[in-house]
Amino acid sequence: MEPILVLLHTTDEGALPKAALETLAVAQTLGTYHLAVLGANAAAAAQSVSAGALSVRAIEGDAVAVSRYATDAVAAQALATASGATVILAPCTLRFQRALPGVAARLNGACDTHVVAVDPDLSIHRWYYRQRMEATQSRTARPWFVLIEPGAADPCAAQPGAAAEVLPCAVETRTEVIGYQSPNADQQTIRPDAQLLFVAGAGWTKKQKDGQTHTDEAGSLILNFVQHNKTSLGSSKSLVDLSGEGQAVLPFLTHLHQVGQTGSTPRHRKGLSTCCHGEEPHVVGWRFINERRAINLDAACGWARGKADVLYVADAFEVMRELAKLL
Repeated sequence: MEPILVLLHTTDEGALPKAALETLAVAQTLGTYHLAVLGANAAAAAQSVSAGALSVRAIEGDAVAVSRYATDAVAAQALATASGATVILAPCTLRFQRALPGVAARLNGACDTHVVAVDPDLSIHRWYYRQRMEATQSRTARPWFVLIEPGAADPCAAQPGAAAEVLPCAVETRTEVIGYQSPNADQQTIRPDAQLLFVAGAGWTKKQKDGQTHTDEAGSLILNFVQHNKTSLGSSKSLVDLSGEGQAVLPFLTHLHQVGQTGSTPRHRKGLSTCCHGEEPHVVGWRFINERRAINLDAACGWARGKADVLYVADAFEVMRELAKLL
């Protein structure tokens, strides 16, 4: 077995994210491994999960306390070189997706991202074509950085062990991280960690029983449900495309909300579709959602043909109005 390094990073608060424990769980199925952590409070974080590791190293300090390519790349390169490992497993977080491909290039190695499984022979599994085809592949280039997709494995239990060897890391940088800018919690509608995905279809903008459209009410009902329950909001392609056709639209929806063949493939535990017919190009984006429910007036829509666990044949406006009263 080739020497394996598990390379992790901490959050700004000095704790290991869930994705780090998932990557560590993948490494534990492969045999022995070395452990390295960079970031704020990295030494303590490394010791908290170092049980079973052949060696434990860390780089910490102000330089790597926050995510920044220049410092992260230097620190990751130092840790990888010190371990002598030829295969480096790391979580596929935004921080490492930005830094580790550059480290692989500096070391004349290779890097693969969004890996969902690693076999004992070090073959990796990865999805392609909007997660409709799964490939098994391997590489001869070394060192090989393999970034594990968050959610691809169950996180392991943190078991403390040996203390980490803290390595020095001196790097000059012209950039300074002064903080973060993010939308208010009530403005955020895409939540990858939410338990429920709420999908709005084009039917919300069509004429209703009274012969009129009620786009403003539709937007209010949808946002009220999403914000109150902290669910993630998705959309069908037809509803997103309406904005380019001069028709009434829901202003808070963008192409980032689109679910399906030409959109995203979310991984929520449950999904609720409303005013959407459940056509195949859209439903393919639901392949990783365990429990599917839909609300549609058409009892013969696509959801009724084995694509949903439960289909409510009802008016989505009436259902959401009642839900708003209960909330």
